[in-house]
Amino acid sequence: MHPRLLKTFLAVARSRNITRAAETVHLAQSTVSDQIQTLETELGAALFTRTKSGLELTPAGLALKPIAEDLLRLNGEARAAVQAAAGRTSGHVTIGALETIASARLAPWLPAFQAGHPDITVRMKVAGSGVLLRQLEDGEIDIAFCFERRDVEKNAADERFARRTIAAEPLVLVAAPGQGSAEHDLAARATLSFVATEPGCIYRHMFDTAFAEAGVAAPKLAAEVGSIGAIVRLVAASAGLGLVPRLAVTDALVRGDIVELPWPGQAQTAPLAMIWRRRRVQPPALKQLLTAARDTLVPVASPDRTGSGLESANRSKALFAKNS
Repeated sequence: MHPRLLKTFLAVARSRNITRAAETVHLAQSTVSDQIQTLETELGAALFTRTKSGLELTPAGLALKPIAEDLLRLNGEARAAVQAAAGRTSGHVTIGALETIASARLAPWLPAFQAGHPDITVRMKVAGSGVLLRQLEDGEIDIAFCFERRDVEKNAADERFARRTIAAEPLVLVAAPGQGSAEHDLAARATLSFVATEPGCIYRHMFDTAFAEAGVAAPKLAAEVGSIGAIVRLVAASAGLGLVPRLAVTDALVRGDIVELPWPGQAQTAPLAMIWRRRRVQPPALKQLLTAARDTLVPVASPDRTGSGLESANRSKALFAKNS
């Protein structure tokens, strides 16, 4: 069974759709269909059956799926082992990141990494946290940069993945200029209208957790929107307050589109982590990127002169020192 056929089989198994699978593996739909037929002929059994809800795995397909995943993992590790033994450092790495992390952290950092590693090709995919973790599991990306849910941090994590916290990003309370309230009590703040992302989003989890940890009921929402950029625009238009990671609104704060208000009580932070699959041998290109990220990817200074950005950077360095 050729690895290419197994990769296509898994793409169809996960998407349950030939069209979406073709997009994932960057092949024409007819090629995907031909490869599935070739694999079924080789194995002498049908792997999929068509239903109203999409393609479903047959018993033979269900039996093949975990074995195909293991075979592709071993194929990747074999390549990595040979490359490492041969002293090769070239290759490609696919990064996955939340949009705000990609623009605020990775975009300023990647050019220096690429200048120092011209033999490594870097690709980037931008998606939400749930999609990133699925893509990491499916092998579509090599490393994910996202905010971690604190309940995941505290509980046992998936042992297939390694995690490293690279910063404790401060959450900031923002409002439109001139809309700031003199109230410094959190309960009073919670009576005001807020703009937040939709349930299920990591930013919404941070929002809900910040008030829950303070023992205050979640505030009324003026709107639920799909992106941090939309939150910034709505807050700037006086639709409500926002509670978001500082890195997501740094530019808007500098421009004066929004202003930061004091957060009553203990400062809230969000753990920014990089996550990658555990392997017996890491591909040399990925190993180079992991090392560079550990050593150099630290937060930039905060625009409000409070020092929180510098404190976050120092905290990041300390975390690396503990986990090296």
